[in-house]
Amino acid sequence: MNKQLACASLFAACGLALASCTLEKPETSVAPNYQAPAPAIVAPANIRAVCYSAADLDTYRVRNVQQQLAVGVLSCKAADGSRRLTQQYVAFLDKFNPELATNAVELRSLVARKRLNVDVLVTEIANRTASRPSHDAAFCSRHERAFAWALTPEVTSLAQVPSPYDFGPEMKVFPCPRS
Repeated sequence: MNKQLACASLFAACGLALASCTLEKPETSVAPNYQAPAPAIVAPANIRAVCYSAADLDTYRVRNVQQQLAVGVLSCKAADGSRRLTQQYVAFLDKFNPELATNAVELRSLVARKRLNVDVLVTEIANRTASRPSHDAAFCSRHERAFAWALTPEVTSLAQVPSPYDFGPEMKVFPCPRS
């Protein structure tokens, strides 16, 4: 009888313990949760002379997102060697084409003011992105999640889409300090 009571008590205790557990629901919503951590880089002492205004940062960031996603399309392959993200990139271009066209004009203005070369800037973003798969096992996953976020109905502007990698500090692109 004591053995049966002990088993019943143990069974009841296990049942109560399981009932008190809350299982975590798998994340099914899409969110901008894919950006890799940026390295800590100290801003230069002459920050006011080289900083980027909020509008200039927006221009830079939009091109940064587009260029990184383009490299992701070229880099992320399926087992058969085909490009896994081509359809997402086409949908991305369809959704944001007017904004990308405006960005091209704004970028030309930005590089003229900053005395940069647009081809060098875009190539540097592409090269930095292309070097990431060897250091980041989540490279393709980051790009898949970036496309998933960008293509949600909640996202209405590329300003809402963080790039998979924040190259700003690495490329000496710093916001102007507030004061």
